[in-house]
Amino acid sequence: MLPSQLSSGDVIADRRADYAKMLAESGEPASAAELMEQALELVPRWAAGWFTLATYREKAGDVAGAIAALNKVLTLDEGDVFGARLKLAVLGGAEQPDRPPSLYVERLFDDYADRFEISLVEKLGYSVPGKLAALIAETADIPKHFRLAVDLGCGTGLLGPEIRGRVDRLEGYDLSKGMLAKAAEKNVYDHLGQADLSLEPDLSGVFDAGMASGRADLITAADVLMYLGNLQGVMVIVRELSADGAVFAFSVEDAQQQAEGYVLRDSLRFAHSEAYVREILADHGFAVQDLARSIIRMDAGKPVHGILFITRKSA
Repeated sequence: MLPSQLSSGDVIADRRADYAKMLAESGEPASAAELMEQALELVPRWAAGWFTLATYREKAGDVAGAIAALNKVLTLDEGDVFGARLKLAVLGGAEQPDRPPSLYVERLFDDYADRFEISLVEKLGYSVPGKLAALIAETADIPKHFRLAVDLGCGTGLLGPEIRGRVDRLEGYDLSKGMLAKAAEKNVYDHLGQADLSLEPDLSGVFDAGMASGRADLITAADVLMYLGNLQGVMVIVRELSADGAVFAFSVEDAQQQAEGYVLRDSLRFAHSEAYVREILADHGFAVQDLARSIIRMDAGKPVHGILFITRKSA
């Protein structure tokens, strides 16, 4: 659900917000912002309304006004379910964060679950699961069959069918319960669980219900790490999951010349440089076996470039 669709609880304010949305969609963001300001005079503690106002102000070229509105959001929504801190960083109103708020990511994908595959695969040409599975199969000197695979950030389960035939047991974890419900419909996972990859291993959910450390000989993360900036934390989880010699196959958005480490883009996703990823992998005992650069999806009509990695933990 978009912030503009969240009711203020006031009929008149909601009506003004609806009119503002119509103005914004017809190419009049400045007028839309004025109408949202009127709505917020009636309901000044409406966090979703302030976030929507920030969006209209930004589109109208009023960056300072957008930053002010986003700061107002943060005073009303400590959990930052709208990702206001991320947007502030993009607009230059805050430092770049290491990761997005978990509540923001969870809400984003819960709201997106029902239309995720149609939007991402059919409309945006998302292709990482097939490409990553193919790269796993093609990479020399790694097993062709695995005892236990863990699909981190499994989403609706797009990668599961691609690798099911070469694993004895397949587990999937995601922050979004809505996404997990869709993954369950595919009937390819032996176990599905909710997990937050931004937390410490014992709090993440990946080791709940007696799930052992060192149990996985294949770990995958397709289109997941772009929702984490600093990758040190998630690599602690991956290392804890991995048996000796385990394969870790994953994708990142390619920072290219934008950054030596990682950078938050206008899409509110992070892009990582190859050098940074290699450094983090080495810190945790993983060596790159193969990689491939590829267009992984379209975004606003432009290609998003990514890097697919096949890595292996030292025995």
